[in-house]
Amino acid sequence: MTIKVIHTIVWVFFVACILAIWVFALRDDYVHAALSIGVVLVEVLVLVLNGWQCPLTSVAARYTDERRDNFDIYLPEWLARHNKLIFGTLYVAGIAATLARWSNASR
Repeated sequence: MTIKVIHTIVWVFFVACILAIWVFALRDDYVHAALSIGVVLVEVLVLVLNGWQCPLTSVAARYTDERRDNFDIYLPEWLARHNKLIFGTLYVAGIAATLARWSNASR
């Protein structure tokens, strides 16, 4: 249960960073948008190096035989199942939006 709580808190932090990219881009705050992009990029690198799985999932797996999509995090199962697709898309689109706004602002 402790691992699920920690995993959920970490997930909320990174989702907040992804959403912050959009807010900062819309406010033309490109420094903070870039910082948010960089923070999430570190998490993406961790996932890549860990076979596209959060390291906390492996820790949680040691304590249960359950393997539903949300066994290691307090999210609805459908969201846990589609998490990378949904928030990966928002992340990439946020980067594109930031670059587009920055490009237009520098003209």
